[in-house]
Amino acid sequence: MAKPTVAIIGKPNVGKSTFFNYIIGKRLSIVEDTPGVTRDRVYGETDWRGRNFTVIDTGGIEPESDDIILSQMREQANIAMNIADVIIFLVDITQGVTATDAEISMMLKKSKKPIVLVCNKADNHGKTTDDIYEFYNLGIGTPYPVSSTNALGIGDVLDAIYEHFPPKSEEEEKTDIINVAIIGKPNVGKSSLVNKILGENRAIVSEIAGTTRDSIDSYFENETGKYNFIDTAGIRRKSKVSERIEKFSVMRSLLAVERSDVCILMIDAVEGVTDQDAKIAGEAHEAGKGIIIAINKWDVLEKETGTLEKYKKQVYGKLAYLTYAPIVFISAKTGQRVDKIFDIIQTVASNNSIRIATSTLNQVINEAISVVQPPTDKGKRLKILYVTQATTKPPTFVIFVNSKDLFHFSYERYLVNQIRSNFILEGTPIRVIVRERAEK
Repeated sequence: MAKPTVAIIGKPNVGKSTFFNYIIGKRLSIVEDTPGVTRDRVYGETDWRGRNFTVIDTGGIEPESDDIILSQMREQANIAMNIADVIIFLVDITQGVTATDAEISMMLKKSKKPIVLVCNKADNHGKTTDDIYEFYNLGIGTPYPVSSTNALGIGDVLDAIYEHFPPKSEEEEKTDIINVAIIGKPNVGKSSLVNKILGENRAIVSEIAGTTRDSIDSYFENETGKYNFIDTAGIRRKSKVSERIEKFSVMRSLLAVERSDVCILMIDAVEGVTDQDAKIAGEAHEAGKGIIIAINKWDVLEKETGTLEKYKKQVYGKLAYLTYAPIVFISAKTGQRVDKIFDIIQTVASNNSIRIATSTLNQVINEAISVVQPPTDKGKRLKILYVTQATTKPPTFVIFVNSKDLFHFSYERYLVNQIRSNFILEGTPIRVIVRERAEK
């Protein structure tokens, strides 16, 4: 990306996520006293002295650990270091210099990147002033005492980071990036899809359900456009969400849906649509997001003539309110049809933000009324007086009528279908607000 990138590196439980959250100004990274809570790279955006930059929170590094998850966390930290312009090495001033700190400092120095050494948990500045000198032994440079919890010394750290930023380029401007949330049950291949798109092990992939706990942002650009893929933790049924940290993950996934433009709902081809899939899809639908249904592991399913069309009917049968959402059959593992997703994302994002001229809209509605007359009740007929578009994302239309009581939901559905078919609004929900003539 064109913006400067800063990676926060350190051993587990030194306060990286608290520091990260303070820097970006919101609780994006999960904070818990349990070591190893942050497993993947978590991205956030912030600014200092007129420069926008990206901050990456990483999982704690255990240099000598043979644990599979911990070793992959170490790999994530290495990737973050490689793409960073500046590295923040965060240590715990109350622990002094540990053997792990010394090993990490050696690893960081090999990266040849600018390093800012930050000593966290310096809540009592007078008491810890003498403790700071021990950290000069790491050979990294001046240590900065801070308290992430009490926001002490953060400005000095940001000034030090700023001094290491590369010169500002013309590309460092806001661009039209589509935010795409990958949603679904645990272990349906969400992280595998992101990794296949990016061509790297961006997110930790494991057969252990619940491996992805944070929502992780990944920037990607190709000839079709610019994207920010948000890999979310799998959303489970509430009855199965017992671990406190996993409850945070579900909240984070729902927040990822909120800040997305398009949601890709991933469904396991072998399992088919489950009740939990319907619940997750409902969250995206109610939020008014563009939706794409991706049937993953299609390469594993045994097929015969007509399997694809039959499968589509089954999906729409169980997700009746999502018949507007396009379905793509993919294999995140092999890459089958993954390249088709980009054009569909562009179409769905465009439809979700479409603006229709009032005159054109009323022409379509008038034609629809002439074909199917509005309903009557006790001799009184519904009159559609006027239609206008109120907003986008999703397209929302205000229909002025003579009486709301006469506006039956079946006729509303008919008019919505006419709007959708005339303007080919694939992939986006449509909202309707009914107003009587006297209402403001």
